[in-house]
Amino acid sequence: MATTNSWPRQSLSSSRSQFRDSCITLAHGSGGKAMADLITEVFVSRFGQGSPGPLNDQALVDLGPLIKRGDRLAMTTDSYVVDPLFFPGGDIGTLAVNGTVNDLAVGGATPLYLTCGFILEEGLPIDTLIQVVDSMAQAATAAGVQLVTGDTKVVPRGKADQLFINTAGVGVVPVGVAPAADQIQPGDVVLVNGPVGDHGAAIMVARADLALDSDIPSDCQPLHRLVDTILAVCPQVRAMRDATRGGLATVINEFAIASQVSISLDETQIPIRPAVNGLCELLGLDPLYLANEGTLVVVVPPDQAEAVLVAMRSHPAGHHSQIIGTAQVESPGLVTLHTGFGCDRVLDQLIGDQLPRIC
Repeated sequence: MATTNSWPRQSLSSSRSQFRDSCITLAHGSGGKAMADLITEVFVSRFGQGSPGPLNDQALVDLGPLIKRGDRLAMTTDSYVVDPLFFPGGDIGTLAVNGTVNDLAVGGATPLYLTCGFILEEGLPIDTLIQVVDSMAQAATAAGVQLVTGDTKVVPRGKADQLFINTAGVGVVPVGVAPAADQIQPGDVVLVNGPVGDHGAAIMVARADLALDSDIPSDCQPLHRLVDTILAVCPQVRAMRDATRGGLATVINEFAIASQVSISLDETQIPIRPAVNGLCELLGLDPLYLANEGTLVVVVPPDQAEAVLVAMRSHPAGHHSQIIGTAQVESPGLVTLHTGFGCDRVLDQLIGDQLPRIC
């Protein structure tokens, strides 16, 4: 499915009543009427905005407004295969939108446009697909981005796991903004916007095979407006990253290696929910390696750290922000954690996978 930069929108209730199929069949990927109905009545009706327009093989974007926003395009792509599709605090649809928005935001870009490709397994209930598509539409509206074009493919039963989503995102980077992992200098300060490990814990709880009873929600949320708040007080941000797979520890290691500095973290300052800590103790996991989907790690010059902390705490996505560490000259590439017992331990890169298919 593809279109110009505006898809026609129908009412959600009328589009569901018109679509009579109860589940995905191979016919929905055949290129015929069944596929056309699926695209029009499930996707276009939810992602379209403005007056009806033609469905072409590409989205057309006016360059004029983009040039006014900045001097560089930022582009990213990602695929989402999370299991289960629905979890406390979100689903694969909100994850796809917010994850792509955040990948643009941590480069300093203003996210503007998204594409989406759906791999649908034969037998997927249409109601499940509609719930995911509705979530994507709502998340895109909340983030202020537009889903401008996409594609659907159907694979036979047993050749996928219900539903996979691929996205691409386009944003614009303002003049003078250039955060990068290799820009960190000794003395720089590391901050995080809130508790770590929530998403990984939420996925563990949602998987019925673990038989766990907890109300830990995912931290899935867009971060670009928080980033805007930070850049407003500190345009000279050294580096930013959303701590997804591999968690906080992996991001910090990537920073240390890229900039050839050592980074020391203070365990007592890293926010972790008691429920997440308890779950990790039960399962023998380290919350610092658990995935996040709304956790921002930012590194700033030392003389800007307090101003950035105040700014972050003023934003809803950063109420629980903390300064958690500093960059140092000694032992380039090494990350250490100063524990609550007063000793230091090496915080290495993740080896293996604590939990597969978390995004």
